[in-house]
Amino acid sequence: AATGRLSSENPNLQNIPVKTPLGKRIREAFRPEQAGWCFLSADYSQIELRLLAHFSQDPVLMGAFLRQEDVHRLTASWIFEIPLEQVSQEQRRQAKAVNFGVIYGQQAFGLAKELGIEQKKAAAFIEAYFARYPKVRQYLEESKEKARKTGKATTLLGREREIPEILSKNPALRQAAERFAVNTPLQGTQADLIKKAMLEVDFGMKQLGKRGFLVLQIHDELLFEVPEEEALELSGLVKEKMEKTVQLLVPLQVDVHLGKNWKEC
Repeated sequence: AATGRLSSENPNLQNIPVKTPLGKRIREAFRPEQAGWCFLSADYSQIELRLLAHFSQDPVLMGAFLRQEDVHRLTASWIFEIPLEQVSQEQRRQAKAVNFGVIYGQQAFGLAKELGIEQKKAAAFIEAYFARYPKVRQYLEESKEKARKTGKATTLLGREREIPEILSKNPALRQAAERFAVNTPLQGTQADLIKKAMLEVDFGMKQLGKRGFLVLQIHDELLFEVPEEEALELSGLVKEKMEKTVQLLVPLQVDVHLGKNWKEC
């Protein structure tokens, strides 16, 4: 994809659903090829928000990750002006939509539609977010301005994406380009990091003489087939390599799961 993410088709493995009952049944059908092997799934936790904290250097957002707090719950407590322990799952879900919506340039109209709330309320959520994370707003505006001057957006590792439409007289084209200018350094850097991690994990496995191997990369998740007797050792190797692939201002966190099929992961 233009951001650097991998995509697949026939079948489109990136879009196998995970939250619906049917999606879970479909995932159960994916199994390792050999008997006595299992899947090892490793995914980055909230990597794009961690990259946002790194790029913006917002002290509040950075502090939340450094203290290993639940960023969505924290955002919810500020938006709804309630103590952290009183945040409900629904309020956390709404705060999560705000956290990610802001990255992708979502306006009050789009957020209201997604959450099923009034546009005025959605606008208030966005304003409350920026009031709490002021350097995030500054970073987003600086990303757009930089793209206007250079005609491109650049990832942390230096990969460039040209965005000439950012100077277009067509408002729709220009607004889409502004979203790319914000999104590319975040999603593009995430894509670069996981590819770098894939190479380092593969090299580490070969150095140790392991039989396990990578079968799939989906956005911020890597899926391996590994012999059951190698599973615990490789879990540690994969987690270490993925978390140390680059040094950010906030720690990278990787969650590892084992399963007999993809659903169990």
